[in-house]
Amino acid sequence: MNAIKETHFELPGQTGFYKGKVRDVYHFADKLVVVASDRISAFDVVLPKAIPYKGQVLNQIAAKMLAQTSDIVPNWILSTPDPSVSIGVKCEPFKVEMVIRGYLAGHAAREYKAGKRILCGVALPEGLKENDKLPAPIITPTTKADEGHDEDISREDLLARGVVSEADYVQLEKYTQALFQRGTELAAKQGLILVDTKYEFGKVGDKIYLIDEIHTPDSSRYFYIEGYAERQKSGEAQKQLSKEFVRQWLIENGFQGKDGQKVPEMTDAIVASISDRYIELYEKVIGEKFIKPTEANPEQRILKNILTAL
Repeated sequence: MNAIKETHFELPGQTGFYKGKVRDVYHFADKLVVVASDRISAFDVVLPKAIPYKGQVLNQIAAKMLAQTSDIVPNWILSTPDPSVSIGVKCEPFKVEMVIRGYLAGHAAREYKAGKRILCGVALPEGLKENDKLPAPIITPTTKADEGHDEDISREDLLARGVVSEADYVQLEKYTQALFQRGTELAAKQGLILVDTKYEFGKVGDKIYLIDEIHTPDSSRYFYIEGYAERQKSGEAQKQLSKEFVRQWLIENGFQGKDGQKVPEMTDAIVASISDRYIELYEKVIGEKFIKPTEANPEQRILKNILTAL
């Protein structure tokens, strides 16, 4: 299994390079070439081993989901010349992630359990259990940190800090609600509940674009519809499709990204099991068989496909 840990291409016309947590981004005057590597991050830490096929899973889910929401908001994608590559419009990103939640799960559930009843300025009702459906979806934005941890922030603080203008933010909220509604409908067709997700946006001139990946298991949490109500009633954990299983494995092994904590050993068996889960996620979310590339050297294939597209 050849995992794509990192790429170091020198592409014709390239004006810059940025290595993100999991993506390698090649800058051009008016576009970006984004390689979805197989690096994996959790708790804002890049784990030491890459997960075979993970980048392809995320890239292909995102491309399909962006195509299925392009009537709601224009998106950055121009082409996907390789299973692990997207080429798109270069935007000025808003320094905010639009997180939207339909259920009390993950970070929100942890905050609620700790006694908080206001999340990012949004009041939560008393008496909720973990994974309960919220009365209506709530937007809980986070600031987009260049380094370190993203930070929960309220709408009021975002506007007061001038992170985004009020007119733009109102539009981002509308897009976020409409995208979540569409994502919920697409998930339901696959027997899934879209629990929570995040959207990122950017601008070219006055035009807002949806950027980054959407409705992937790294940016979203899904539950299975079948058995959801029964599990809630009996207090069982929900069966879910998301990266949460990686976080849970880390937590169980004493790691939450805090100072002094050590990432547990990622054995070949753990890596293979995470890879299998990502493929399962793809097939469940998209409803199609995942096709593994056969090339022995994925970097060579990626470079060839990028050069052809450019």
